[in-house]
Amino acid sequence: MNEHGDRPGSRPGSRPERDEDSGTADSAAPGQHRAGLDPATLASRLRRPGPAPVQLWDPPYCGELDMRIARDGTWFHEGRPIRREALVQLFASVLKKEQGRYYLVTPVEKVGIQVDDCPFVACGAEWTGSGPELSLILTLNTGDRVTVDKAHPLTVSTLPDSEEPHPVVLVRNGLEALLSRNVFYQLVDAAESRSRDGRTCLGIYSKGEFFELGSYQG
Repeated sequence: MNEHGDRPGSRPGSRPERDEDSGTADSAAPGQHRAGLDPATLASRLRRPGPAPVQLWDPPYCGELDMRIARDGTWFHEGRPIRREALVQLFASVLKKEQGRYYLVTPVEKVGIQVDDCPFVACGAEWTGSGPELSLILTLNTGDRVTVDKAHPLTVSTLPDSEEPHPVVLVRNGLEALLSRNVFYQLVDAAESRSRDGRTCLGIYSKGEFFELGSYQG
């Protein structure tokens, strides 16, 4: 099967674009798909389990891959969803964020991809421990688990166009996960209130830290 979960031969592979004058593949440019590079080729170079040390790698930029992560966490290649969970997990392990842009990185190359919102989605939540040891553990759409703490803070902003809350948790190295609506409502139901600077703040405790979900005057 290919990266979409289809059987081989069900969809012809794309051919590299050729420069009419030189007969060589076009050079990659921001916003364009790099000829000759596809998810299967990229995946063949990635065999490390878990998050790769992408912060230690500084390979050359090799153009854009026609890949997008939708707001709900679905990965797309050439407009079609990638159904193979293992492949999504593999690509997620080499995600890197630089200057507001997202890339898939190997030790020898870096390709840009599009991300509609956050690259991850927190789709599950559970509490462990009690008192000072109370911990909120979020499960991501990739199967990874993140404990909300000082190093992985939960923050809630407001979308300017709709005034809706935008809750995210820091996963690693600037990469964030958007909390699903269901998870956020679970936290709101479990929220405690406390006063701060003349406001009543609603939030949750995890690892001894208070993470604010919202506030109001009074």
